[in-house]
Amino acid sequence: MDEARTVCRSPTPGAQPTRIPSWKFTCVCRAILAAVPPELPGMPAKDLYDEVRRRLAREELDRLGALRWHFTTVKLELEVAGEIARVPGRRPQYLVRAPIGADG
Repeated sequence: MDEARTVCRSPTPGAQPTRIPSWKFTCVCRAILAAVPPELPGMPAKDLYDEVRRRLAREELDRLGALRWHFTTVKLELEVAGEIARVPGRRPQYLVRAPIGADG
């Protein structure tokens, strides 16, 4: 039986997209979007992985397996899709849910 998969892209030029099981994408995506705020100053990117891990149930973590890889893959897809954005000019990197300036 074929498992439904979601294509995940990377903003890196020339990087090939990957496909992950759709349930894994949905699980990690939900946690990322819940953790990243829609307003400035945003979420420090360095803290996002730990926050996502905290938001997932023990059963989800056990089923996901390699969380770090899935986290990175889904985070990059969310950036490419415009669901989350890096705050420009901010170092270290911060993320917000909506691209800055999207509301006018």
